[in-house]
Amino acid sequence: MSELTPPSPPAWAALMRDVPDFPKPGIVFRDICPLLADAQAFAAMLEDLAAPWRTAGIEVVAGIEARGFILGAALARHLDAGFLPLRKPGKLPGAVIEESYALEYGSDRLQMQAGAVAPGTRVLLVDDVLATGGTLAAAAGLVQRQGASLAGAVVLMELEALGGRSRWPADAPLLALLRH
Repeated sequence: MSELTPPSPPAWAALMRDVPDFPKPGIVFRDICPLLADAQAFAAMLEDLAAPWRTAGIEVVAGIEARGFILGAALARHLDAGFLPLRKPGKLPGAVIEESYALEYGSDRLQMQAGAVAPGTRVLLVDDVLATGGTLAAAAGLVQRQGASLAGAVVLMELEALGGRSRWPADAPLLALLRH
């Protein structure tokens, strides 16, 4: 299970839209809000996210702030797993661990609560878009630093031209439902 690309775009993909020059000039933002607002399309998309992982023994789904929270919490329910939010700095109480990363348009940091997952816990990462790969790589680093088992990651869309897959650990599956 190293890749997943449907033979043709699923019907729900038509509800996603491109927003040029957001959040900065030259960036094309992939808006999933219309997809989330359509109950049937949202349910179908969640089934597509969950299907490859149903027998993978996922114990925790870790969602990356912010849209990964929406997808991750719903996916965790589908997989009968717990949910772990991976947040921007200053949003989590107590002791945290942190990873810095580069974005298409700057840099940022990602945090998780120290001890949020026990060593050996099978964790699946989820986010909406894989662009340059910095956010997903930082999330993988956080999970691995806690001693958890990185089961893999799933994203709605991969922007292949930005090469983000090259930053992903080669020994863990990375599945993208759509590729652009």
